[in-house]
Amino acid sequence: MNRAPLSHLTSCLAGICLVVLVLAGLPGDADALSPPYGGQDGSEGPAAVVELLRVKVPAGARGAWLQAEQESWGPWLRRQDGFLGRDLLWDAEQEEGLLLIRWRSRRQWLAISNEEIEAVQVQFEAAARRALALDKVPNPFPLVDAGELEWVGLTPAAAAKELR
Repeated sequence: MNRAPLSHLTSCLAGICLVVLVLAGLPGDADALSPPYGGQDGSEGPAAVVELLRVKVPAGARGAWLQAEQESWGPWLRRQDGFLGRDLLWDAEQEEGLLLIRWRSRRQWLAISNEEIEAVQVQFEAAARRALALDKVPNPFPLVDAGELEWVGLTPAAAAKELR
């Protein structure tokens, strides 16, 4: 019996297994090097931009804030070129809502006109007043601060490491 073909087959299978193992490890490593949420379009470099907004949200009005966001900004944002998603967070100690709005590029985010933003803000404030059963109050959830963040890195979650 000639063992040379069997030895060659074993070497080939071992090589294939090694390649598969190396490639299986790449997604976790690649995540640490590229922006989350698919943030590259070539126009603004490698990093996605996150719009950061803080608004005053009293504890008793948190549900109304979320409802007004869902009725106004949510649908409008989903139609915008470059919008990747958003996170709505609430700081109980400061009684503030924190909005992290992810954009594919800074150029796409800043291409939105102030007139469009103001029109949606009017809808948001009207929805907030309806949800709170208030009539002639100015914005029930005033802006506290606004800024932007540039993505620079990612630490993979412990759970993701355990799944590998």
